[in-house]
This record gives sequence, C-alpha cells and structure tokens, in this order.
Amino acid sequence: MALTAPPLPRSGAALLCAGALLAAGGACTSASDPDRTPAGRASRAPAPTVSDALQERYEEVVTDVLPSVVQITTPDGQGSGVVYDDEGHIVTNAHVVGRERTFDVLLATGQEPERAELVASYPEQDLAVVALNDVPDQLRPATFGDSSRVAVGQIVLAMGNPLGLSSSVTQGIVSAVGRSVSEGEGQATLGNMVQTSAAINPGNSGGALVNLSGHVVGIPTLAARDPGLGGGQAPGIGFAIPASTVIFLADQMIEHGRVVDSGRAALGVSVRTVLGDGFQPAGAAIVTAEEDGPAGRAGLRPGDVVVRVGDDEVTDVVSLAEALAGHRPGEKVEVTYERNGERRTAEVALGEA
Repeated sequence: MALTAPPLPRSGAALLCAGALLAAGGACTSASDPDRTPAGRASRAPAPTVSDALQERYEEVVTDVLPSVVQITTPDGQGSGVVYDDEGHIVTNAHVVGRERTFDVLLATGQEPERAELVASYPEQDLAVVALNDVPDQLRPATFGDSSRVAVGQIVLAMGNPLGLSSSVTQGIVSAVGRSVSEGEGQATLGNMVQTSAAINPGNSGGALVNLSGHVVGIPTLAARDPGLGGGQAPGIGFAIPASTVIFLADQMIEHGRVVDSGRAALGVSVRTVLGDGFQPAGAAIVTAEEDGPAGRAGLRPGDVVVRVGDDEVTDVVSLAEALAGHRPGEKVEVTYERNGERRTAEVALGEA
C-alpha cells in the first residue's frame, strides 16, 4: 500500500523550497502558497496606510458635500452658494448677490440653471440668502457644523466655483480662528472669522469650507490682499464666515426677511481717521456721539480720539471697526481716548450696531 505524506505546513514548505534553491540554484514556488506567483513575486496588495485612509476620507467628503454647493450667476459675475435647507434656501455672500434680486442658480446635480430670488442681504456681515422658485426633488441641503469646535491645524476643504471652474475643491488647514477682517475702506468689517490656507479665489465666495466630518464650518468670503504685490491676492490666506454666524443670521433672514439681531457691538458714534506725526493714522476721532449711546453714557464726546479698545490698538476707522468686531453687545470694555492732548480711559458697555 502506498503511503502519502501529509501536506507540509507553510513553514515546512518554505524550508523545503530554501533547500532546493541552495542545491540547484533555481527558482522555487509552492502550489500550496496562494500568495506567490510562478515567478516567485508577491501578489498580495500592500496593506492600507494612513495616507490611503485619508485619501479615501477626502473622496467621501467631496462626494457627500459637493452636491450641496451651487453656482450663482448675476449680470456682474459668478459666485457660489450652499443649499441651506430642503425648502430651497441657499446661503451665499452679500457681495455675490450685489444689488440684484433675481439669479440663475446652477445645482451640482442639474444641467440647466434654476431661477432664484433674493430673500435678504446683510452686507454688514457679507451674508445673503436666496430662494429657488422651484425646488427640485434632488436638492441636497448641507450639514452645518459647530464652528466653535474648529481648531487651528484641522484639515478643511474649500468647495466652490473659482474663476468659473464649477465644482472645484481645494485643500488646506485652519490657520487661525477669531480673526477680525475688513473688506476695505468703507466696506464691511467681519468679526470672528476662520482663517484658512485652502485657496480662496474669485468665484469661491459663498461656497463651503468643510471639515473631514463632512460638515460646513464656514462660508469662504475673501482672500487677504498683499500691498507688496500691488494689492494682489496673498496666497494661502483666506477667510470664511463661521457656521455659527451663518446659522444665526440666515435663520433671521428666512423668518423675518431681514436681520433683527445683528450680534455686532457698537459704540454709538460716527468717526473719522485723524493723522499724527509724519501724517500717519493716529486714531479714530468721534464726529458725533449718541447722547444716550454707549460712548455718550461713558462720558465720551465729539472731538475725543479713540486710540484703543480693550487690548486692540486703534489707528483709524477700519481698525476701530475690527476691534469692535471682536466683541459682543452688552460686553464691557475699556476704551482709551485722547482729549486735548491728555490720554484718558472709560469703561463702556457696548451697544448693538
């Protein structure tokens, strides 16, 4: 009777193969090893890495959120928006809608633009809401996250339509939080902004700044300008309105057709920039002060020059607006001002703009 040897375990097969190689100098394979090819090369796919998992997460977030990002077209240009709810409301920037009241909105899932009308615009925080005339079945609202949990170093994706390139995505990190940024002389000063290194280009305005949980944490609004580049865009420095502010103001605009509670702090004064030595900006001079306003109640009067609000130095009208943007109505702050060459301070309970 013939005897049959039991199958060698993997380790035994490997030892036998090694012996054959030493004896004959040839290649050796084992039919019992499904992970080896006839040429003796490994065919098993490499194990997933951390970078593989991150790439997969990027793709999932883009797939989940990009259908909620729309393109808004006006006679003056294009911008982006984010689907806010299943009733057809879309949030965007006030500077995207401008003075227009009707718009073409191209959904990520559509081939032809939908018509939309303005619900309300709030230029003071550069936010606006428009509503689709006909709400399609495939509308997908975005999920807005808790922007108070946004932290420096978090990975974020900016989604929008930069330079007319629809459904574009850029990647970066949160570079800073709580920034106060002015859009320029005579324009809005925006408080508590999220700074990001994700590229923000013309057309991205009104789009979505998204974390890796697929939550919108901000609405990209502007990029920093570099005076050294002739006022050109500074790469890697963009700003987004935090989601908490978007929700706070958009809900009011949808319910009331306007903002009834701005949440923006004010001194109750009108001011102008004054120049000091060398004709350099040296403060914000009070032109008028409401008698029963925050500054008036604290003893400030026309002619006083505000030079500091709390820890923030004030050199001109813009820096005063930026300093106030970092505070809330009802908050008490120390205001430093000059009167007849003498520096004084007063505690001011801030009002609402």
